[in-house]
Amino acid sequence: MKLRTALRLGRVSNLPTVWTNVLSGSVLAGAGAIGAEFAVMLAAFSLFYTGGMFLNDAFDAAFDAAQRPERPIPSGEVGRGEVYRWGYGMMAAGIALLAVVGLGMGARTGLLPAVAGLMLAATITYYDWRHKGNVFSPVVMGLCRVLVYVGAGLCITRALPDALWIGAALMLCYLIGLTYIAKQENLGKVESLWPLAFLAVPVAWGAWRALAQPVTGAFWLLFSAWMLVALWYLRRRAKGDIPRAVVSLIAGISLLDALLIAGAGSLALAVLALAGFGVTLFFQRYISGT
Repeated sequence: MKLRTALRLGRVSNLPTVWTNVLSGSVLAGAGAIGAEFAVMLAAFSLFYTGGMFLNDAFDAAFDAAQRPERPIPSGEVGRGEVYRWGYGMMAAGIALLAVVGLGMGARTGLLPAVAGLMLAATITYYDWRHKGNVFSPVVMGLCRVLVYVGAGLCITRALPDALWIGAALMLCYLIGLTYIAKQENLGKVESLWPLAFLAVPVAWGAWRALAQPVTGAFWLLFSAWMLVALWYLRRRAKGDIPRAVVSLIAGISLLDALLIAGAGSLALAVLALAGFGVTLFFQRYISGT
C-alpha cells in the first residue's frame, strides 16, 4: 500500500484531535504532568483512530463505489481485504499498547486500560459496520470519543473522577451534533437542525465555567467563536460548505478539549491542546478530514 493511500484512508489530518482527547482525559483523571507513558497512550489511540478509519472505507466500499468512486478502494488503489487486515491489526496493536501502559508504566492500573481499548475497538467496528441508515449512529460515534477519555483516564487511575465523566458527556454531545452534520455531507444540505442543539451543551457549560473561573473565559470565547464560523457555513450552504463545516467542527474537538483542560485548572496543558487545533487545520489543507 502506498503511503499516500494510507494517509487518505486514515484521515490522518484529524489525528491531533485524538491526541488532545487523550490529554484531556488524562488531566481530568488527575494527571498533573505528562509522563513517559503518555507517548505510548498517544500511539495506542492513534492506532485505534487510524484503524477505525481504514475499516470505515472497507465497510463502505460498495457505497463509495456508487457515490465516491475516487476513494482508494473503488478506485483500485488498494484491495478491500488488505484494508480490513490493516484496520483490525492496528486496533489490536492499540489494545496491546494499552496493556503495556496498565501493567508496566505510570500508575500501573492493570488490565483496565486494555479492557477499555477492547470496548473502544468493538464500538468503532460496530459504527463502521452499521452507521449507514442508523439513526443512533451519531451516539455511537460519540461513544468512541467517550471511550478515548475513559481509556486515557484508566491509564492514570482506577477510579475515574466526576470531572472526567462530565467532560466525556460534553464531548459526547458535541460529537452527536458533529456526526449528524457529517452524515448529511453527501446530500449537500442539512435536512433538520434540531440535533444541532447538542452542540449548544458544551457552549452553555463553558459559559457557566467562565463565570465561576474567569481565566477559562478566553478558551470559551475561542471555542464559541469557532462554532459560529462552522455554523455560518451551514447557514450559507454554498457549494462545499457542508464539508467545510464538518472539518471545522472536527478541528473544534481540540478547542473543546482545551476548554475542559482549562476548566480543570491546567492552563499550560490547555494551551498545548490549542496547538492541536492549529495542527489539525494545517493538516486538513493537505489531507481531507472527511
